[in-house]
Amino acid sequence: MMRKNSTYLKLPFQFDQEKLAHDLSLIMEGKWVAHFNTNGYKGDWKAISLYAPGGDDANIFALSASDSEISETSILKKCLYLKEVIGSIKCPILTARLLRLGVGAEIKAHRDHELGYENNNFRLHIPICTNSKVQFVLDGKLLKMLPGECWYTNVNYVHSVLNAGKSERVHLVIDYERNEWSDQLFFSLAPERSFKPEASENHSLERVKMILEELKHHDTPATHQLINELKLKLIDTNPSIH
Repeated sequence: MMRKNSTYLKLPFQFDQEKLAHDLSLIMEGKWVAHFNTNGYKGDWKAISLYAPGGDDANIFALSASDSEISETSILKKCLYLKEVIGSIKCPILTARLLRLGVGAEIKAHRDHELGYENNNFRLHIPICTNSKVQFVLDGKLLKMLPGECWYTNVNYVHSVLNAGKSERVHLVIDYERNEWSDQLFFSLAPERSFKPEASENHSLERVKMILEELKHHDTPATHQLINELKLKLIDTNPSIH
């Protein structure tokens, strides 16, 4: 029987709930960008970018192969504690966003593309505000993430979120590049063998194609850039596609 990779870890960090909420209050009335994959959710699901290629406030995409340096956006300059939290993980930052899921909103079951530790990058969730009726299901497991906690989620596996409560859910979601510092941390919490690359699956290719189709409906410079990057990714991994 093939051993499955680790699907989640609760990391040994507890961030200050009041400071997180304070920084969120500074930008809560800011310009939240609706998530581009409109077929993938129902209700209100929006983001604010904190770190992005070139510090582009409008770029909320997690999949980016841009040559532009990842840097803080103007929004993050207001939020000293959020910047401190993001920098406390001693790994190169790929993206950092605030993701807000409205009351009654649902993110449908899906997989993300090569966003597990075995792909040499990883995603962390730090809840800022949530409620007991939020249902975050990853690979069939209901995860109860509380404000200030820090969770690794292997989103290569099927996951979904439903906010069945009466208040919004806002998470700080950060993607990092794996390094020796994170290896030491992760391998102290789970066996190293549970972070090994698995054979590529067709769902990864289909996921990229689906994202491409959805992006065609959004006419922004950041969207055009991501479309070109994803097309190059498809060609690199599938030379027969032109």
